[in-house]
Amino acid sequence: MSNQQSHAHKNPNYWMIWLYLLILTIVEVGIGYAYMIYKNSHPNVKVFGIVSLIFLASWKAGLVGAYFMHLKFEKKTLIAIVLTPFVLLVILALALLPDALK
Repeated sequence: MSNQQSHAHKNPNYWMIWLYLLILTIVEVGIGYAYMIYKNSHPNVKVFGIVSLIFLASWKAGLVGAYFMHLKFEKKTLIAIVLTPFVLLVILALALLPDALK
């Protein structure tokens, strides 16, 4: 058995991942339109819109990283190295949320 075969992994269904990304994008656009329509109706609409868009964008970035960049099939240490800046990015985005709500 060669070294290449021992590290082989099952190819993911890229079309299904693409479909998930498409659905998440449609939901994001829907949230954007809902925000434009209902932004003056309730004060928490802006908070919900921003937090949900950050969550959906993080989910999409995770899917892209895991499947299209093949991080799902890498060693745990490499995943930790890649996720550290991602976690810091989410913390920074949430830390700037109060300024975005002004």
